[in-house]
Amino acid sequence: MLMLKKIALIAVLLVLLGCAGEPEEMGVVARVNGKPILLNQLEFQHDLMQNDYGSGMVPSVEKLRNEYGQILGDLIVQELIVQELERLGLEVTDEEFEKAENQVRNDYPEGAFEQVLIEEYIDLKAWRQQLRYYLAVKKFYSQVLRPQAKIDYKEAEDYYKKHISDYYLPASLKLLVLHGPNRQLVERAVERYRAEKNVKALTTALGEVSARELVIREERLPVSWADALKGVAPGGSTAILSEKSGFESIVLLEKSPAKVLNPTQAYPLVEEVLLERKLHKVFSEWLESRLATAQIEISEHLMPERENNDVSAGAGNSSS
Repeated sequence: MLMLKKIALIAVLLVLLGCAGEPEEMGVVARVNGKPILLNQLEFQHDLMQNDYGSGMVPSVEKLRNEYGQILGDLIVQELIVQELERLGLEVTDEEFEKAENQVRNDYPEGAFEQVLIEEYIDLKAWRQQLRYYLAVKKFYSQVLRPQAKIDYKEAEDYYKKHISDYYLPASLKLLVLHGPNRQLVERAVERYRAEKNVKALTTALGEVSARELVIREERLPVSWADALKGVAPGGSTAILSEKSGFESIVLLEKSPAKVLNPTQAYPLVEEVLLERKLHKVFSEWLESRLATAQIEISEHLMPERENNDVSAGAGNSSS
């Protein structure tokens, strides 16, 4: 969900400016309205991030603090979402969770899922917690935020008129490119396709011939293709072209002229843009209101150096 891309930035900014403290329990890095966020959840997310973007370099302490702070911001927001669903009586049920876990497990052969966790050093408990957070965010999006983001047709129509250039479609061609090691084989492939209109049967019968369909803007056609296609009507094909890797012929399947999508055709695209904007606004307002009233405590080890000094000089724990 695109609107959730702002979670880390908003959460870290507001949380680090407004809340400080040192959770007392061993292994707890933060508390959200009394609910703990554990170090193993933070490490689990950091390990995943390193697998995706990591390098062989040893990170500095400051870099680690920043990375953990960003991840913690996400976890805090996810915990706030879980608590909001509980307040509304919409929490993720055990049945929903088990169904989601089984769907993941079913993608692996018997016993392979556990083996992958072991090989990747993934803690099952932390993985399950993150799956529960994922399901909560998904439910929050569909059942809490989405009903608040309403779009009327007049609003969509106004947006369409102001951004009509976004819905211009240039002239394009749908092509079937037949390629083979010699001229005679490609000629046979063209004849067979014209007779049967069956690409799979063609490549099965003529094993050395490859066939690929593509849609390409007319303005982006290679010069050799554009020249070969001059005068070819839909359903027709070019002469056999000699290429470095063999021979090919191009069948013109469809030719679409340049056009502007009418309001009805463009509506799904307009709705997507407007919906994203509204969801972001609704989510931001919700998050700001929850952070204003939430009791959040964060380990001083994840705070910037300036914040660490402030906390050290203060009298014990504090909360927002």
